[in-house]
Amino acid sequence: MGTLDGLRTHRGHLGAMAGFVGYAAGWTVLQHRAGRPGATVFGPWDLALIGTATFRLSRLISKATVTRPLRAPFTDVDGAGAPAELNETPREEPGRRTAGELISCPFCLSVWIVTTFTGARTVWPGATRTVTFALTALTLSDALQFGHSALSKRVNR
Repeated sequence: MGTLDGLRTHRGHLGAMAGFVGYAAGWTVLQHRAGRPGATVFGPWDLALIGTATFRLSRLISKATVTRPLRAPFTDVDGAGAPAELNETPREEPGRRTAGELISCPFCLSVWIVTTFTGARTVWPGATRTVTFALTALTLSDALQFGHSALSKRVNR
């Protein structure tokens, strides 16, 4: 495959990477305009909240049945996944494949979400901590639901 063919094949990915660079730069500008141009100190609690919230929100957007309408223009459903989740494949139509890959992949989406939470934490620390706390509590609740279901199945055997 020639260089030109390789660029055509990866045009969507190159566009997504360029978009991400612009997005991250936008957070830097916003941080500067908010009067916080220096490095922000993050503690272990921030790491736990942002990491857990990123995990939960990326799965909620990329896999949950309730958020299927967000993914519908870009993906096709393959079938059920984990409880209350769907497995999907990006559509092959031009302009939709890359978007479908990004919005249906929790790992791909996590890069954008963690950037959002990290940038928002520097500009709006209180509001961001509230949102990441809520998503972390939701993750804990989900873990408890799965644990309860597993125990109920063992007890009812």
